[in-house]
Amino acid sequence: MPLAETGFAKINLALHVRRRRPDGYHDLETLFAFCADGDELTAGPADALTLAIVGPFGEGLSAGEDNLVLRAARALQAAAGIARGAAIRLDKRLPVASGIGGGSADAAAAMRLLVRLWAIDVPDATLHAIAADLGADVPACLVSKSLRGEGKGDALDLLDDAGLAGVPVLLVNPRVAVPTGPIFQRWDGIDRGALADGDPLAAALAGRNDLEPPARALQPVIAEVVAALAAMRGVRLARMSGSGATCFALFDTAADRDEAARIVQDRFPRWWSLATLLR
Repeated sequence: MPLAETGFAKINLALHVRRRRPDGYHDLETLFAFCADGDELTAGPADALTLAIVGPFGEGLSAGEDNLVLRAARALQAAAGIARGAAIRLDKRLPVASGIGGGSADAAAAMRLLVRLWAIDVPDATLHAIAADLGADVPACLVSKSLRGEGKGDALDLLDDAGLAGVPVLLVNPRVAVPTGPIFQRWDGIDRGALADGDPLAAALAGRNDLEPPARALQPVIAEVVAALAAMRGVRLARMSGSGATCFALFDTAADRDEAARIVQDRFPRWWSLATLLR
């Protein structure tokens, strides 16, 4: 029977951009949180590495060697010194280019999945190095727990998530793709200050997403999504995640979240939404 793993949806509770780096990345301070739901991957033994992509957001995605899932699998093969294959199936349930992990979460899930399928013992430091080589968010997605990220997002510290685990959350995407590169290029270069230490939820409430203004300028509907979420009953925080266009709202209760989900589906039927919990 194939093994299964979830590519958990990632949200940035806050995202402070501090400066541009010489290597083309930006120095960031961010609070990562992960949802209980996401894309689903399965894998079974096979002679070769193959990838099949299905699901509501799978159409048009390349299943070739450029896919991050296969790149992660190849890198894991090389690190473990094995030539075993796997038949991987990706059920793409999350919108593409949407600021909630996407390919990074899928690559990380593939690594966790194949470590189990191949029964290999790879040091955590090696897994982190592979993840960092694949993309700035992949190391955080590999852990998929509440984290503070600095540097380009891959210098990670586990957070005390007692105040975050189980918090009801609603994700909403207006079905517009926002490519990460152009959003970072549109950042105005102003350092608006550090992300607070201490309680992560308090730090998030006091923080901001510095990529939200340029994303709104590119896709004004993002402002409409955040405003709609902020107006819902029981909302503790409404903000855009990552470079967009997915936005999220944290709620006091699951009932408040579910009422908000019904309102969004009724008023904005073309928008994608997911009612879930923080892990």
